[in-house]
Amino acid sequence: VRLVESGGHSVQSGGSLRLSCAASGFPVSTLCMGWFRQAPGKEREGVAFIDRVGGVLSADSVGGRFTISRDRAKNTLFLQMTSLQPEDTAVYYCATRSWFPACTYSVSDYNFWGQGTQVTVSS
Repeated sequence: VRLVESGGHSVQSGGSLRLSCAASGFPVSTLCMGWFRQAPGKEREGVAFIDRVGGVLSADSVGGRFTISRDRAKNTLFLQMTSLQPEDTAVYYCATRSWFPACTYSVSDYNFWGQGTQVTVSS
């Protein structure tokens, strides 16, 4: 299993970004996949998740601003982020859990991680 994130960038407040997570070693539609983020000095937190049947979990902190999706043909997970705010600044990680189908917000439930991509939002 390999996960490779891309798309992180520096943007101004109110801007948008789309993060990508290219997966290899398994089909993205067969496991729960999700996005976490970690801001400087803070714990890693779950942002959004999608399960095998397309069910979605989304953290209250991102409200309706972030949308998770996947492309089976490209075997890629996406995170569309809109109305970005300085508090969204963090390293964003893609993750998956291979041993249980349901998605959770818990970092310890995920056993495969990407290397992370930096998102910086300036005011």
